[in-house]
Amino acid sequence: MIESEPKDDCKAKTVFEWFLMGLICLNVVAVVFASVNEFYDRHRNVFAYFEFFSIVIFTAEYLLRLWIAPHKFPSSKNAYLRYIFSFMGMIDLLSILPFYLPFVMNVDLRSLRILRMFRLLRVLKLTRYNEALELIVRVLHEQKEKLKITFFFMLMMLLLASSAMYFAENAVQPDRFPNIPATLWWTVATLTTVGYGDVYPITIAGRLLGGVIAVMGIGLIAMPSGIISMGLIQEVKKEKKGGNR
Repeated sequence: MIESEPKDDCKAKTVFEWFLMGLICLNVVAVVFASVNEFYDRHRNVFAYFEFFSIVIFTAEYLLRLWIAPHKFPSSKNAYLRYIFSFMGMIDLLSILPFYLPFVMNVDLRSLRILRMFRLLRVLKLTRYNEALELIVRVLHEQKEKLKITFFFMLMMLLLASSAMYFAENAVQPDRFPNIPATLWWTVATLTTVGYGDVYPITIAGRLLGGVIAVMGIGLIAMPSGIISMGLIQEVKKEKKGGNR
């Protein structure tokens, strides 16, 4: 008979997971408020202490996960590398890397500010401790082939639409449609049905093309949404069937 996990251990695990989830959420809040210069200058020491505390916890978590990698991937010849280069392993590493990088190499202050944005990746660590987020990640993994085809089709549509609009409008609006890469901005705004209105066609051919692209954009955006929705429905049905056994 297989012994179940002791209740005390299960309770400790739950408390630890809730602690990590709270710490991750607080880190995201800290990154947001640190962008307010007046608030950051007033509480600079608090931000520094909190970041140091977070780094200690997340570094310890990363090292522990690296240590138990052989137990998580028993069939892998090099479980350590498998964890390091896994999606969540990369998230764990990138969430602590900005803190250690200045100690091992000279980093420009502007580059450091950009690197610190990687701290926002800590929010992705929540997928380990939340069943709903874990379900979404599982769906994205299951539907990755279909999503790859969809995004490839979307990229082709962007390039074709941008090229067509460039040739239709460049002669009369060389400042707004100077080249195909610059025209991509208009195409993205139109295909996603956002339509900022800062750049728009004025020729008859350009307007007709713009209308066609806008209508196509409705279906184009619905494609990945439909794939993910169908995947979620299938996963929920699987879980219900498994629970009824």
